[in-house]
Amino acid sequence: MTMLSRRRFLARSAVSAGLAPIALGALSSPFVRSARAGEPASNEKVRLGLIGCGTMGQGDLNCFFLNQEVECAVICDVDDARLGEGVKICEKERGKRPDTTKEFRRVLDRKDVDVVLVATPDHWHALPTVMACQAGKDVYVEKPLAKTIDEGRAMLEAAKKHNRIVQMGSQWRSCPHMIEASEFVKSGKLGKVSLVRGWAYLDWLPSIGHKPDCAAPAGVDYDRWLGPAPKHAFNPNRFHFNFRWFWDYAGGLMTDWGVHLINMMLMGMGPEPPRSAFSSGGKFVLDDDSETPDSQVTVYEFPNYMLVWEHKAGLNNGLQGRSWGVEWSGTEGTIIMNDSGWEIITEKKQANLESARKKGSGDPRPAHVRNFLDCVKSRQQPVLNLDRGHHVSTVAHLGNIAYRTGRKVSWDSANEKVAGDHEADKLVGVNYRKPWKLPYTRRG
Repeated sequence: MTMLSRRRFLARSAVSAGLAPIALGALSSPFVRSARAGEPASNEKVRLGLIGCGTMGQGDLNCFFLNQEVECAVICDVDDARLGEGVKICEKERGKRPDTTKEFRRVLDRKDVDVVLVATPDHWHALPTVMACQAGKDVYVEKPLAKTIDEGRAMLEAAKKHNRIVQMGSQWRSCPHMIEASEFVKSGKLGKVSLVRGWAYLDWLPSIGHKPDCAAPAGVDYDRWLGPAPKHAFNPNRFHFNFRWFWDYAGGLMTDWGVHLINMMLMGMGPEPPRSAFSSGGKFVLDDDSETPDSQVTVYEFPNYMLVWEHKAGLNNGLQGRSWGVEWSGTEGTIIMNDSGWEIITEKKQANLESARKKGSGDPRPAHVRNFLDCVKSRQQPVLNLDRGHHVSTVAHLGNIAYRTGRKVSWDSANEKVAGDHEADKLVGVNYRKPWKLPYTRRG
Protein backbone atom coordinates (compact mmCIF):
# COMPACT_ATOMS: atom_id res chain seq x y z
CA MET A 1 0.00 0.00 0.00
CA THR A 2 1.43 3.38 -0.92
CA MET A 3 1.92 6.10 1.67
CA LEU A 4 -0.88 8.18 0.15
CA SER A 5 -3.39 5.36 0.04
CA ARG A 6 -2.46 4.27 3.54
CA ARG A 7 -3.01 7.78 4.82
CA ARG A 8 -6.41 7.86 3.18
CA PHE A 9 -7.24 4.46 4.66
CA LEU A 10 -6.17 5.46 8.15
CA ALA A 11 -7.94 8.78 7.84
CA ARG A 12 -11.15 7.01 7.01
CA SER A 13 -10.73 4.17 9.48
CA ALA A 14 -9.71 6.48 12.31
CA VAL A 15 -13.09 8.18 12.15
CA SER A 16 -15.21 5.24 11.13
CA ALA A 17 -17.19 2.98 13.43
CA GLY A 18 -19.85 0.38 12.95
CA LEU A 19 -23.39 0.25 14.21
CA ALA A 20 -24.51 -0.50 17.67
CA PRO A 21 -27.02 -3.21 18.19
CA ILE A 22 -29.28 -3.47 21.19
CA ALA A 23 -32.78 -4.05 22.39
CA LEU A 24 -34.76 -5.62 25.15
CA GLY A 25 -35.87 -9.18 24.86
CA ALA A 26 -35.23 -12.74 25.87
CA LEU A 27 -31.78 -14.11 25.18
CA SER A 28 -30.88 -17.47 23.76
CA SER A 29 -27.88 -18.68 21.84
CA PRO A 30 -26.18 -21.96 20.97
CA PHE A 31 -23.19 -22.79 23.15
CA VAL A 32 -20.35 -24.50 21.30
CA ARG A 33 -18.00 -25.09 24.20
CA SER A 34 -17.99 -24.51 27.93
CA ALA A 35 -16.86 -21.11 29.21
CA ARG A 36 -13.33 -20.62 30.48
CA ALA A 37 -13.90 -17.15 31.95
CA GLY A 38 -12.53 -15.57 28.79
CA GLU A 39 -8.98 -16.71 29.45
CA PRO A 40 -7.75 -19.00 26.67
CA ALA A 41 -4.39 -20.66 27.10
CA SER A 42 -1.56 -19.62 24.80
CA ASN A 43 -2.06 -22.58 22.47
CA GLU A 44 -5.86 -22.31 22.20
CA LYS A 45 -8.15 -20.49 19.85
CA VAL A 46 -9.40 -17.03 20.75
CA ARG A 47 -13.10 -16.91 19.96
CA LEU A 48 -14.33 -13.46 18.99
CA GLY A 49 -17.72 -11.80 19.16
CA LEU A 50 -18.00 -8.63 17.06
CA ILE A 51 -20.45 -5.90 18.09
CA GLY A 52 -20.72 -3.26 15.36
CA CYS A 53 -19.79 -4.26 11.81
CA GLY A 54 -19.46 -0.96 9.99
CA THR A 55 -16.32 0.31 8.30
CA MET A 56 -14.28 0.25 11.49
CA GLY A 57 -15.67 -3.09 12.64
CA GLN A 58 -14.90 -4.69 9.29
CA GLY A 59 -11.37 -3.27 9.31
CA ASP A 60 -10.77 -4.50 12.85
CA LEU A 61 -12.18 -7.94 12.01
CA ASN A 62 -9.75 -8.27 9.13
CA CYS A 63 -6.94 -7.18 11.43
CA PHE A 64 -7.87 -9.74 14.10
CA PHE A 65 -7.89 -12.41 11.40
CA LEU A 66 -4.19 -11.70 10.72
CA ASN A 67 -3.70 -13.83 13.86
CA GLN A 68 -4.33 -17.48 13.11
CA GLU A 69 -5.67 -18.34 16.57
CA VAL A 70 -8.65 -15.99 16.13
CA GLU A 71 -12.05 -17.36 15.14
CA CYS A 72 -15.27 -15.37 14.95
CA ALA A 73 -18.27 -17.03 16.56
CA VAL A 74 -20.87 -14.30 16.14
CA ILE A 75 -21.38 -10.88 14.55
CA CYS A 76 -23.87 -8.34 15.86
CA ASP A 77 -25.21 -5.28 14.07
CA VAL A 78 -28.57 -3.55 13.64
CA ASP A 79 -28.16 -3.37 9.85
CA ASP A 80 -28.64 -6.54 7.78
CA ALA A 81 -26.37 -5.18 5.05
CA ARG A 82 -23.46 -4.77 7.44
CA LEU A 83 -24.06 -8.16 8.97
CA GLY A 84 -23.73 -9.54 5.46
CA GLU A 85 -20.39 -7.80 4.96
CA GLY A 86 -19.05 -9.27 8.18
CA VAL A 87 -20.15 -12.76 7.17
CA LYS A 88 -18.32 -12.38 3.86
CA ILE A 89 -15.09 -11.50 5.68
CA CYS A 90 -15.37 -14.54 7.94
CA GLU A 91 -16.10 -16.88 5.06
CA LYS A 92 -13.19 -15.50 3.07
CA GLU A 93 -10.65 -15.55 5.91
CA ARG A 94 -11.74 -18.62 7.87
CA GLY A 95 -14.07 -20.53 5.55
CA LYS A 96 -16.78 -20.44 8.21
CA ARG A 97 -20.07 -18.61 8.54
CA PRO A 98 -20.54 -17.02 11.97
CA ASP A 99 -23.88 -16.65 13.68
CA THR A 100 -25.51 -13.23 13.36
CA THR A 101 -27.77 -11.21 15.64
CA LYS A 102 -29.11 -7.69 16.13
CA GLU A 103 -29.10 -8.01 19.93
CA PHE A 104 -25.69 -7.42 21.52
CA ARG A 105 -26.56 -9.32 24.70
CA ARG A 106 -26.79 -12.52 22.67
CA VAL A 107 -23.06 -12.10 22.06
CA LEU A 108 -22.32 -11.64 25.76
CA ASP A 109 -24.51 -14.58 26.76
CA ARG A 110 -22.55 -17.03 24.64
CA LYS A 111 -20.06 -19.38 26.24
CA ASP A 112 -18.16 -19.79 22.97
CA VAL A 113 -17.01 -16.15 23.03
CA ASP A 114 -13.77 -15.27 24.83
CA VAL A 115 -13.27 -11.68 23.68
CA VAL A 116 -15.62 -8.98 22.43
CA LEU A 117 -14.74 -6.39 19.82
CA VAL A 118 -16.85 -3.24 20.25
CA ALA A 119 -16.78 -1.10 17.10
CA THR A 120 -20.08 0.71 17.46
CA PRO A 121 -20.89 4.43 17.41
CA ASP A 122 -19.56 6.21 20.49
CA HIS A 123 -22.88 6.28 22.37
CA TRP A 124 -22.85 2.48 22.35
CA HIS A 125 -19.29 1.90 23.60
CA ALA A 126 -19.96 1.89 27.34
CA LEU A 127 -22.89 -0.50 27.83
CA PRO A 128 -21.55 -3.45 25.80
CA THR A 129 -18.09 -3.04 27.34
CA VAL A 130 -19.36 -2.91 30.93
CA MET A 131 -21.73 -5.81 30.39
CA ALA A 132 -19.02 -7.82 28.62
CA CYS A 133 -16.80 -7.39 31.67
CA GLN A 134 -19.65 -8.55 33.88
CA ALA A 135 -20.05 -11.59 31.63
CA GLY A 136 -16.37 -12.51 32.00
CA LYS A 137 -15.28 -11.40 28.52
CA ASP A 138 -12.20 -9.38 27.59
CA VAL A 139 -12.83 -6.38 25.35
CA TYR A 140 -11.17 -4.47 22.53
CA VAL A 141 -13.16 -1.24 22.25
CA GLU A 142 -12.68 1.45 19.65
CA LYS A 143 -11.80 5.02 20.54
CA PRO A 144 -12.93 7.27 22.05
CA LEU A 145 -13.47 5.18 25.14
CA ALA A 146 -17.03 6.50 25.51
CA LYS A 147 -19.30 9.44 24.75
CA THR A 148 -18.85 10.97 28.20
CA ILE A 149 -16.26 11.00 30.97
CA ASP A 150 -18.51 9.24 33.46
CA GLU A 151 -19.16 6.41 31.00
CA GLY A 152 -15.39 5.96 30.71
CA ARG A 153 -15.11 5.78 34.49
CA ALA A 154 -17.84 3.10 34.57
CA MET A 155 -15.95 1.06 31.98
CA LEU A 156 -12.75 1.37 33.99
CA GLU A 157 -14.47 0.32 37.21
CA ALA A 158 -16.10 -2.67 35.49
CA ALA A 159 -12.78 -3.86 34.06
CA LYS A 160 -11.11 -3.64 37.47
CA LYS A 161 -13.97 -5.23 39.40
CA HIS A 162 -14.21 -8.20 37.04
CA ASN A 163 -10.46 -8.50 36.32
CA ARG A 164 -10.86 -8.08 32.59
CA ILE A 165 -8.36 -7.17 29.89
CA VAL A 166 -9.68 -4.13 28.00
CA GLN A 167 -7.76 -2.25 25.33
CA MET A 168 -8.83 0.98 23.62
CA GLY A 169 -8.31 0.89 19.87
CA SER A 170 -6.15 3.96 19.36
CA GLN A 171 -3.50 2.04 17.48
CA TRP A 172 -0.82 4.73 17.51
CA ARG A 173 0.08 3.69 21.05
CA SER A 174 1.66 0.62 19.39
CA CYS A 175 3.44 2.51 16.59
CA PRO A 176 7.25 2.00 16.83
CA HIS A 177 8.38 5.39 15.52
CA MET A 178 5.86 7.21 17.73
CA ILE A 179 7.02 5.24 20.75
CA GLU A 180 10.61 6.13 19.86
CA ALA A 181 9.80 9.84 19.58
CA SER A 182 7.86 9.91 22.84
CA GLU A 183 10.69 8.11 24.65
CA PHE A 184 13.09 10.74 23.36
CA VAL A 185 10.86 13.45 24.83
CA LYS A 186 10.64 11.65 28.18
CA SER A 187 14.42 11.19 28.25
CA GLY A 188 14.89 14.91 28.84
CA LYS A 189 17.12 15.40 25.80
CA LEU A 190 14.58 17.81 24.33
CA GLY A 191 14.97 19.98 27.43
CA LYS A 192 12.06 21.42 29.35
CA VAL A 193 8.89 20.88 27.30
CA SER A 194 6.45 23.72 27.87
CA LEU A 195 4.16 23.41 24.85
CA VAL A 196 2.64 20.36 23.15
CA ARG A 197 0.54 20.85 20.04
CA GLY A 198 -1.60 18.65 17.81
CA TRP A 199 -3.57 19.52 14.67
CA ALA A 200 -5.71 17.96 11.95
CA TYR A 201 -6.60 19.86 8.76
CA LEU A 202 -8.84 17.54 6.77
CA ASP A 203 -9.67 18.50 3.21
CA TRP A 204 -11.28 15.11 2.52
CA LEU A 205 -14.09 15.73 5.02
CA PRO A 206 -17.13 16.72 2.92
CA SER A 207 -20.29 18.58 3.79
CA ILE A 208 -23.13 16.23 4.66
CA GLY A 209 -25.65 18.72 3.27
CA HIS A 210 -29.24 19.04 4.40
CA LYS A 211 -31.54 16.03 4.37
CA PRO A 212 -35.10 15.58 5.63
CA ASP A 213 -36.20 12.98 8.16
CA CYS A 214 -37.49 9.79 6.56
CA ALA A 215 -38.11 6.11 7.21
CA ALA A 216 -35.15 3.98 8.22
CA PRO A 217 -33.73 1.72 5.47
CA ALA A 218 -35.09 -1.80 5.14
CA GLY A 219 -33.20 -4.24 7.31
CA VAL A 220 -32.25 -1.61 9.92
CA ASP A 221 -33.56 -1.71 13.49
CA TYR A 222 -33.31 2.01 14.18
CA ASP A 223 -34.64 1.95 17.74
CA ARG A 224 -31.87 -0.47 18.67
CA TRP A 225 -29.38 1.85 16.99
CA LEU A 226 -30.58 4.77 19.11
CA GLY A 227 -30.51 2.70 22.29
CA PRO A 228 -29.71 5.02 25.22
CA ALA A 229 -29.57 8.12 23.00
CA PRO A 230 -32.54 10.56 22.92
CA LYS A 231 -35.47 9.62 20.73
CA HIS A 232 -35.16 11.19 17.28
CA ALA A 233 -36.75 10.59 13.91
CA PHE A 234 -34.51 8.75 11.47
CA ASN A 235 -32.34 11.01 9.34
CA PRO A 236 -29.60 9.69 7.03
CA ASN A 237 -27.32 12.53 8.11
CA ARG A 238 -27.38 11.29 11.70
CA PHE A 239 -26.71 7.65 10.80
CA HIS A 240 -23.75 5.41 9.98
CA PHE A 241 -20.53 7.39 9.34
CA ASN A 242 -22.11 10.80 9.99
CA PHE A 243 -23.33 10.02 13.52
CA ARG A 244 -20.05 11.46 14.83
CA TRP A 245 -21.13 15.03 13.97
CA PHE A 246 -24.05 15.03 16.42
CA TRP A 247 -23.82 15.54 20.18
CA ASP A 248 -26.40 12.82 20.93
CA TYR A 249 -23.99 10.16 19.67
CA ALA A 250 -20.42 11.48 19.65
CA GLY A 251 -18.11 14.49 20.00
CA GLY A 252 -17.09 15.49 16.49
CA LEU A 253 -13.49 15.75 15.37
CA MET A 254 -12.33 16.46 18.92
CA THR A 255 -13.13 12.93 20.06
CA ASP A 256 -12.36 11.32 16.71
CA TRP A 257 -9.04 12.58 15.40
CA GLY A 258 -8.48 14.48 18.62
CA VAL A 259 -8.34 11.34 20.76
CA HIS A 260 -5.79 9.78 18.42
CA LEU A 261 -3.48 12.79 18.46
CA ILE A 262 -3.97 13.61 22.15
CA ASN A 263 -2.95 10.00 22.75
CA MET A 264 0.25 10.65 20.78
CA MET A 265 0.96 13.91 22.59
CA LEU A 266 0.46 12.43 26.05
CA MET A 267 2.75 9.50 25.21
CA GLY A 268 5.65 11.93 25.64
CA MET A 269 4.35 13.55 28.80
CA GLY A 270 3.50 12.37 32.30
CA PRO A 271 0.23 10.94 33.66
CA GLU A 272 -0.87 14.20 35.26
CA PRO A 273 -4.43 15.35 34.43
CA PRO A 274 -5.13 18.82 33.05
CA ARG A 275 -6.12 21.60 35.42
CA SER A 276 -8.32 23.46 32.98
CA ALA A 277 -9.49 23.74 29.39
CA PHE A 278 -10.78 26.53 27.17
CA SER A 279 -12.08 26.04 23.64
CA SER A 280 -13.32 28.21 20.80
CA GLY A 281 -14.64 27.37 17.34
CA GLY A 282 -17.76 26.92 15.28
CA LYS A 283 -19.28 26.06 11.91
CA PHE A 284 -17.12 28.30 9.71
CA VAL A 285 -16.60 26.02 6.69
CA LEU A 286 -19.49 23.59 6.29
CA ASP A 287 -23.10 24.61 5.65
CA ASP A 288 -24.89 21.42 6.60
CA ASP A 289 -26.86 19.61 9.30
CA SER A 290 -23.87 18.73 11.47
CA GLU A 291 -23.78 20.08 15.03
CA THR A 292 -20.15 19.70 16.08
CA PRO A 293 -17.64 22.40 15.09
CA ASP A 294 -15.76 22.11 11.82
CA SER A 295 -13.16 24.51 13.24
CA GLN A 296 -11.95 24.34 16.83
CA VAL A 297 -8.97 25.38 18.94
CA THR A 298 -8.61 24.12 22.51
CA VAL A 299 -5.99 25.10 25.09
CA TYR A 300 -5.33 22.91 28.13
CA GLU A 301 -3.33 23.89 31.19
CA PHE A 302 -1.42 20.98 32.68
CA PRO A 303 0.67 21.38 35.85
CA ASN A 304 3.92 21.91 33.92
CA TYR A 305 2.98 22.63 30.31
CA MET A 306 0.27 23.71 27.89
CA LEU A 307 -1.36 21.45 25.34
CA VAL A 308 -3.06 22.91 22.27
CA TRP A 309 -5.39 21.06 19.91
CA GLU A 310 -6.81 22.46 16.68
CA HIS A 311 -8.78 21.09 13.77
CA LYS A 312 -10.34 22.45 10.60
CA ALA A 313 -12.39 20.78 7.90
CA GLY A 314 -11.98 21.63 4.22
CA LEU A 315 -8.26 22.43 4.36
CA ASN A 316 -5.08 20.43 3.87
CA ASN A 317 -2.38 23.01 4.61
CA GLY A 318 -1.77 22.33 8.27
CA LEU A 319 1.02 23.42 10.57
CA GLN A 320 4.66 22.68 9.75
CA GLY A 321 3.69 21.77 6.17
CA ARG A 322 1.72 18.74 7.38
CA SER A 323 -2.03 18.21 7.12
CA TRP A 324 -1.90 16.63 10.56
CA GLY A 325 0.69 16.02 13.22
CA VAL A 326 1.92 16.64 16.75
CA GLU A 327 4.90 18.51 18.15
CA TRP A 328 6.67 18.75 21.46
CA SER A 329 8.50 22.06 21.99
CA GLY A 330 11.40 21.96 24.45
CA THR A 331 14.20 24.31 25.40
CA GLU A 332 16.69 22.31 23.32
CA GLY A 333 14.50 21.78 20.28
CA THR A 334 11.17 20.65 18.84
CA ILE A 335 10.05 17.20 17.68
CA ILE A 336 7.49 17.19 14.87
CA MET A 337 5.74 13.87 14.14
CA ASN A 338 3.04 12.23 12.07
CA ASP A 339 2.60 8.88 10.31
CA SER A 340 5.45 9.61 7.88
CA GLY A 341 8.00 9.84 10.70
CA TRP A 342 9.49 12.40 13.08
CA GLU A 343 12.22 14.99 13.05
CA ILE A 344 14.14 17.15 15.51
CA ILE A 345 14.52 20.86 14.85
CA THR A 346 17.08 22.31 17.25
CA GLU A 347 16.79 25.65 18.99
CA LYS A 348 19.10 28.19 17.39
CA LYS A 349 20.75 29.24 20.67
CA GLN A 350 21.28 25.69 21.90
CA ALA A 351 24.19 23.39 21.07
CA ASN A 352 23.31 20.23 23.03
CA LEU A 353 21.12 18.57 20.46
CA GLU A 354 21.55 17.60 16.80
CA SER A 355 18.90 17.73 14.12
CA ALA A 356 17.61 14.33 13.09
CA ARG A 357 14.95 12.74 10.91
CA LYS A 358 13.38 9.28 11.35
CA LYS A 359 11.07 7.46 8.93
CA GLY A 360 7.60 6.21 9.75
CA SER A 361 7.04 2.59 10.70
CA GLY A 362 3.82 1.72 8.88
CA ASP A 363 0.32 0.77 9.97
CA PRO A 364 0.38 0.07 13.74
CA ARG A 365 -3.04 -1.56 14.02
CA PRO A 366 -1.83 -5.18 13.62
CA ALA A 367 0.68 -4.69 16.44
CA HIS A 368 -2.00 -3.08 18.64
CA VAL A 369 -4.36 -6.03 18.13
CA ARG A 370 -1.51 -8.49 18.69
CA ASN A 371 -0.66 -6.79 21.98
CA PHE A 372 -4.28 -7.18 23.09
CA LEU A 373 -4.38 -10.89 22.17
CA ASP A 374 -1.10 -11.54 23.97
CA CYS A 375 -2.47 -9.84 27.08
CA VAL A 376 -5.69 -11.87 26.92
CA LYS A 377 -3.48 -14.94 27.27
CA SER A 378 -0.89 -13.61 29.74
CA ARG A 379 -3.35 -11.51 31.80
CA GLN A 380 -0.91 -8.61 31.67
CA GLN A 381 -2.23 -5.11 31.04
CA PRO A 382 -2.18 -3.94 27.39
CA VAL A 383 -0.29 -0.87 26.16
CA LEU A 384 -3.47 1.23 26.05
CA ASN A 385 -5.37 -0.13 29.03
CA LEU A 386 -8.41 1.63 30.42
CA ASP A 387 -6.48 3.84 32.82
CA ARG A 388 -4.63 5.35 29.87
CA GLY A 389 -7.61 5.23 27.53
CA HIS A 390 -9.81 6.97 30.08
CA HIS A 391 -7.15 9.63 30.68
CA VAL A 392 -6.75 10.36 26.96
CA SER A 393 -10.50 10.42 26.29
CA THR A 394 -11.16 12.63 29.32
CA VAL A 395 -8.81 15.29 27.96
CA ALA A 396 -10.70 15.32 24.65
CA HIS A 397 -14.10 15.44 26.37
CA LEU A 398 -13.04 18.40 28.50
CA GLY A 399 -12.27 20.34 25.34
CA ASN A 400 -15.80 19.74 24.08
CA ILE A 401 -17.32 20.63 27.44
CA ALA A 402 -15.45 23.95 27.36
CA TYR A 403 -16.60 24.54 23.78
CA ARG A 404 -20.24 23.71 24.43
CA THR A 405 -20.48 25.94 27.52
CA GLY A 406 -18.35 28.73 26.06
CA ARG A 407 -16.35 28.94 29.27
CA LYS A 408 -13.02 27.93 30.67
CA VAL A 409 -13.58 24.82 32.78
CA SER A 410 -11.54 23.87 35.84
CA TRP A 411 -11.08 20.14 36.28
CA ASP A 412 -11.23 18.42 39.68
CA SER A 413 -9.48 15.22 38.66
CA ALA A 414 -9.74 13.56 42.07
CA ASN A 415 -13.54 13.66 41.93
CA GLU A 416 -13.82 13.76 38.13
CA LYS A 417 -16.03 16.83 38.08
CA VAL A 418 -15.96 20.35 36.69
CA ALA A 419 -15.37 22.61 39.67
CA GLY A 420 -17.83 25.42 40.30
CA ASP A 421 -19.87 24.99 37.12
CA HIS A 422 -23.02 22.87 37.42
CA GLU A 423 -23.98 23.25 33.76
CA ALA A 424 -20.58 22.09 32.54
CA ASP A 425 -20.46 19.28 35.10
CA LYS A 426 -23.73 17.84 33.76
CA LEU A 427 -21.90 17.13 30.48
CA VAL A 428 -19.49 14.87 32.40
CA GLY A 429 -22.32 12.56 33.39
CA VAL A 430 -24.62 9.99 31.80
CA ASN A 431 -28.17 10.70 30.67
CA TYR A 432 -29.62 7.54 29.14
CA ARG A 433 -33.02 7.07 27.54
CA LYS A 434 -35.14 4.66 29.54
CA PRO A 435 -34.98 1.77 30.18
CA TRP A 436 -31.20 1.81 29.68
CA LYS A 437 -29.01 2.27 32.71
CA LEU A 438 -25.23 2.00 33.03
CA PRO A 439 -23.73 0.34 36.14
CA TYR A 440 -20.76 1.83 38.04
CA THR A 441 -21.45 5.46 37.10
CA ARG A 442 -20.70 8.25 39.59
CA ARG A 443 -23.71 10.28 38.47
CA GLY A 444 -26.88 9.04 36.83
